[in-house]
Amino acid sequence: MQKVNAYKLPASGEAREHLREKGQFWTPDWVAEAMVDYVLADKDNALFDPAVGAGAFFRAAKRIAGEKGIYVSLSGMDVDPTALEQAIQYGLKKDDLSGVKIGDFVFQPPPTKLPAIVANPPYIRHHRISATIKEQLKHLSLQTIGKILDGRAGLHVYFLIRALTLLSENGRLAFIMPADTCEGKFANDLWFWIAANFTLDVVITFTSEASPFPNVDTNPLIFFIRKAKPKEKFLWVKCDEAQTEMLKMWVRSGFEIIPENGLTVIQRELTEGLNTGLSRPPVIEKPSKYVLGDFAQIVRGVATGANEFFFMTYEQVKQLGIPDSYFVRAIGRTRDVPSEEITQETLDSLQAKGRPTFLLALNGETFENYPEKLKKYLKDGETLGLPQRPLISQRKPWYKTETRTAPPFLFSYLGRRNSRFIRNTARIIPLTSFLCVYPKSNDKEYIGRLWKILNHPATIANLVMIGKSYGDGAVKVEPRSLEKLPIPENVIEQFGMPTQMRLFEDEEIYKIDSVIKRRKT
Repeated sequence: MQKVNAYKLPASGEAREHLREKGQFWTPDWVAEAMVDYVLADKDNALFDPAVGAGAFFRAAKRIAGEKGIYVSLSGMDVDPTALEQAIQYGLKKDDLSGVKIGDFVFQPPPTKLPAIVANPPYIRHHRISATIKEQLKHLSLQTIGKILDGRAGLHVYFLIRALTLLSENGRLAFIMPADTCEGKFANDLWFWIAANFTLDVVITFTSEASPFPNVDTNPLIFFIRKAKPKEKFLWVKCDEAQTEMLKMWVRSGFEIIPENGLTVIQRELTEGLNTGLSRPPVIEKPSKYVLGDFAQIVRGVATGANEFFFMTYEQVKQLGIPDSYFVRAIGRTRDVPSEEITQETLDSLQAKGRPTFLLALNGETFENYPEKLKKYLKDGETLGLPQRPLISQRKPWYKTETRTAPPFLFSYLGRRNSRFIRNTARIIPLTSFLCVYPKSNDKEYIGRLWKILNHPATIANLVMIGKSYGDGAVKVEPRSLEKLPIPENVIEQFGMPTQMRLFEDEEIYKIDSVIKRRKT
């Protein structure tokens, strides 16, 4: 069979949306073979794949069995019969798929224990899972690990849980999964259970250049786990060369050979790995004494619930005839800020390009007090069904918008190799693509020095320690996580922070209630 090390994915449109709904991202052969090599070890075995799809692991098993001179029986499950048709197209025979059952692995698992499980489970995120299925998944997690996992756990997490419960004694599992498996809010509960009941042998990470899924918005990891007494240490691997044979060679050696290229292997303490995050490299330096939350407070940008209605271009504002006093200047997306500072020139440039920079900012006063043109616009919004939208329906009245004091700094919420702090000289209001950074002092010297500290390369480098990693080097940082960003002590010393700047040791000057102003109706 010819090797398949890349699959063509739809870039956009209906086909791409269909891909997201099914969560099907096929595993390239160079990765599949290394995973199968681990679960089969060096003996005749029965391989089970709970999400067969295009058959990458079955192809790998046939190739590995031939190389090792062992016998492997193939079985598995999938909910999508059309995916199995692709498996035939990629070189499998109908006999190879005779042990595949069409069904739901999570809710209709095999009745027997399994010695070798390998999978790339469907990457279906929580917001694409129905409420009914979510309730069933809650029951599964409570029954299995003793806790209900946070609702943001995707279907792939439950594939892993179910598969682990089916491992026979000394059985092996190899799963390739998105990094949120060990970065999400649910991760602590999940990995506490895994670490207490199984042996984590290896975690394999990939640089963006070596990703098995280029142009896919996720950062993949491979987990090698055994049903055996837990160990205190595991091997953490960074793969920096796509399609490298070294990965399979290293696995086949029982992790004994020292890779010459393509892989970096580090032995880590399990406790350290779980505390740091399995997707992240080990922390070599001692923890920093300071975090960003000591110097600033973080709030997400404004969520309108309907940007197309509340966020307008200059031309739209003029056509509607709504007075300027009902608007504030705003920016909605990170790509609209190419530099590290937002100035009036930035706004002028965006306006000339026809980008929206005017946010309708209503404080919820009586409808009758508004000018006629604004009242007409709000009535149009009611006709469009805006009051029934999830976020907007929680507001009284529905058109009352969130407000923010213009933050001195912004942080790009999801950056692709360009996560950065931005100085808000123009005093705009950011939407949810940004986080608001409010220093705990109004002092100009404080703000100026904090700005230099925030953009120092050593500070930016620490983002990987607190953010969620996605594809192509993207890092997403939530507000509370950003407050935990370690600030290196040498950076603070470099910019000569005077004692009065360390406000966390004294009384906070800038209180959060002055940041989010809730106007009374």
